[in-house]
Formats: sequence, C-alpha cells, structure tokens
Amino acid sequence: MPLLINGERIDLAQPPGDMIRTHPHLEEKARVLRSQPAQTVGPKGLLYIQQREFAVTTPKDGSVSILGSEDATTCHLVVLRHTGSGATCLTHCDGSDTQAEVSLIMSAVKSFSNTTECGRLEVHLVGGFNDDRQLSQKLTNQLLRAFDLQQDDVHLVTFCVTELNDREEKDNHFPIVYGIAVNVKTAEIFHATFPDKGPDEDLRSAYMLTGANMTNIYDAKTEQLHIGPYFWRPFPHVDFWLEQDDKQILQNLSTSPLAEPPHFVSHIRATLIFLKEHPFPARSLFPDRKPRRYKKTGEGLWERECSDTL
Repeated sequence: MPLLINGERIDLAQPPGDMIRTHPHLEEKARVLRSQPAQTVGPKGLLYIQQREFAVTTPKDGSVSILGSEDATTCHLVVLRHTGSGATCLTHCDGSDTQAEVSLIMSAVKSFSNTTECGRLEVHLVGGFNDDRQLSQKLTNQLLRAFDLQQDDVHLVTFCVTELNDREEKDNHFPIVYGIAVNVKTAEIFHATFPDKGPDEDLRSAYMLTGANMTNIYDAKTEQLHIGPYFWRPFPHVDFWLEQDDKQILQNLSTSPLAEPPHFVSHIRATLIFLKEHPFPARSLFPDRKPRRYKKTGEGLWERECSDTL
C-alpha cells in the first residue's frame, strides 16, 4: 500500500533528485508547470484555500468548480484526487503535523469515493524551493513518507517541489510557482494567482497565526463554506508587533523573508490588527458557537447565510 510512480514503489531512501532522474517524466511535467504564466482566477466558482485549510468536492458540485491556493514559499500545495469519482482535495501544508494532515485528506477524498470501484488515488505536490533553512526539503520528505504510509495505493503524478520549483537570482533563491488552481471538473492543474482570497480572509488568517490545526472549510453535500467556530487567546505582544517596521515583521514572522510575495507584510499587519480587535472571538465573533456559513450566489460569489445572524 505504498506511494507509487508508474506502478513502482518509490525508494524513499534515495534523495528526491535521484528519484527524478529515475523518472524523467516527472521532471518534464514540473518544467511544463513552471513555464506557465500565472493565470489570474476571479472569485466566480472559486473556493480559495488558506494555509492549514483543506476542501474536497466533486465534479457534481454546482457552486465550486475551482479550488485554489497561493502564497506558498516553503509551504507545499497538495492536490489529492480519485480518478473514478473525481473527488478532489486541495490543501496548503506548512509542516505543522504532516502525517495527521495527510491522513485527514485521504479520509476526506475516500469518503466521496467508497462506492466507486474503478479509478485510483493520484497526488500532485507543488511548492517550496531551495531555502537556506531547508524547510522545503524537510516538508517534501515528510509528505512523501506520509503518503507512503497510507493503507491505499497513492500514485505520484506531479512533483514540482523544492529544487524542481527553484530559481536563483543574485545568489538568492525563490520559488517559481507560488500558487496553483485545480479545475474540479476537468482535473486540470495550473499556475494561478488569486486577487480575491475571501470570504473572512483576516479571520481565517488569524486562526492560523494563533496555532490552528488543519481544518476542513467546505461541505460539498450542502455546497456551503463554513468558517469556525474558532477560539484563541489574546495574541501575545500584538501591540509590540504592530509597532515594528516592515523589515522586522518580515524577518521575524516569515520562514523565508527574501522569498515572500510583496503583500506579505500588509497581510500580516491586517491579521495582527484583527487579532487586536478580537482578543476573545467567543464573545465578538462566535457568541452562539456556530460557524459562519457562506453559499455561492447565482453570480458565483460567496454570500453569508442569513440564518447565521438570527
């Protein structure tokens, strides 16, 4: 029940570079993905996944046709799909608890695929680069081992991670692909960027910054996005961090300061401001202990369900 390439079990004792040389089609597929210009994906039909979130749906979904995520530097973006049912999961992993997270997304995809006799589980890994602290390499290895430990066969189809997603400029290393989208209906995976990362972008980022576990944010059966209920303690030294200049925030709150996208600091500031405004989310955000639910409108945009406010 291992991780397979072309039907053969991967030898995890060998470095990923050797694995690629043994299976050159993976390197070619990574090259094709790297060479794509990033497509701008609008909010219509999109479900955006933030760090430590995942969502799974099927081609039958009438609301969501695209799963997407970006801003991955040392993080990895993982697409897991069952070719029979078309059940597709996208998650944004940062190495916080990789083995548990892989088990979680495996269960989620299989829950939509139990009645399907034909088909197989395929995984696509994208993200990371040759960072100084080798966090990307560590996460790549964690993901390979976690999938290799699953009871079901999993077929590695895309491997555009770490050294295969790296570019060098003036002795500094950067990722090439920061974000991807997967078309749930066609199974196409492509290089993408997302102007709209909502809804509740600051709330979801605040939960992650306070130490969240991997969270499923979507119910494909009801076609509802559900956020929370989330709870955290007042963020330590939030005023101190808000007083710091951009350089200090970048150096201290990023795993890879030189490689972050331009909006990283403004995003972190917005999240810190949100945490300052909501030190006790049980009171201000989730007084009824119920999630904030959203459904797509006829125009394909998220709209909060009115029943949440009753």
